[in-house]
Amino acid sequence: MIGQRLKLARAAAGLSLRELEEKIGNRVTAQAIGKYERNESMPSSGVLMALASALDVSVDYLVGDQDMALEGIEFRKKKITGKREEAQVEAQVLHLLERYLMVEEALNLASVEWDKPREAPYPVRQGLSEADRAAESLRDHWGLGVDPIPNLVELLEEHGIKVLSIDLTNIDGLTAQVRRVRKGSVPVIVVNGKDWGERQRFTLAHELGHMIMDVGDGVDPEKAAHRFAGAFLMPADALWSEIGKNRTSIGGDELFALKKLFGVSVQAITYRCKDLGIFSEPLFRRLFQEFNRLGWRSPPYEEPYALKGEKPTRFRRLTFRALAEGAVSEPKAAELLGLSVRELNQMMEVQPPQLPQAVNGA
Repeated sequence: MIGQRLKLARAAAGLSLRELEEKIGNRVTAQAIGKYERNESMPSSGVLMALASALDVSVDYLVGDQDMALEGIEFRKKKITGKREEAQVEAQVLHLLERYLMVEEALNLASVEWDKPREAPYPVRQGLSEADRAAESLRDHWGLGVDPIPNLVELLEEHGIKVLSIDLTNIDGLTAQVRRVRKGSVPVIVVNGKDWGERQRFTLAHELGHMIMDVGDGVDPEKAAHRFAGAFLMPADALWSEIGKNRTSIGGDELFALKKLFGVSVQAITYRCKDLGIFSEPLFRRLFQEFNRLGWRSPPYEEPYALKGEKPTRFRRLTFRALAEGAVSEPKAAELLGLSVRELNQMMEVQPPQLPQAVNGA
């Protein structure tokens, strides 16, 4: 039965029943499509093909039988979002995760198990300083020491968290568990593909904090996740080593050098230094007055020297591997990657480096 998948694909496309009716040329009514989604009837082969084309999915996807659901969804929003927008994002996440898991199964690879410490979730009851201890404990469990993290996306995927990058409008990111019938659940973090690198990295660390902490009623969970993100990306010992334990002034060159080193915004660095007592309250206020004057505290919040975003690459690598090993066909690989077969073939070609042209008379 295609009901769940049809409804999911329609939500991912952001279409109403009436809009989908129009997009398939009024071959069937919106009421008929509603019946398909409720599994009260099945479309003919011609209508099924038209629905798949209109929704930019394959017929195989619509008639597939994998049952997945998102649980424990937590959105990190820029502003209030509508239910339709949230449903559309959820559908996109499930759609992308299904493709990801499909490639792993084609290669007979088990999903990397979520490397969650036995002590987690870490309790945060008495104050935000406990979020620092949670970050330190997770770093210890993963053997990270106090060094800056060069690629946070790769780190999370190595430890069993699926990371997806989706272009979002009013949402910075989300965390969820993907439940699969007769299989284990998979944790996932989604970041906004439109954001620049330092914002994406902070969102990833922020969402990781939500996953790893148990925040009590007396503590603001968003502030706790922010504190965790700062501590995870900028360990105290590393910051003390770079700039000392007490500063009454700091210059822009030094702040931007720290930004490059830790992969975070200068605003996040300033907050972290205040939390650790490195920056005095007057210095903190003075810096944020300057950030506000420069426009960095207003949308789109972009600072100079924005870092390049970290794109999840494991799914793409696995898809090309599955194609090379004959685990999936060319059309299937192209569908999974959102490419045409021609584009896929061009990407599979090994192009020799271009040699410099000879100069006459040389």
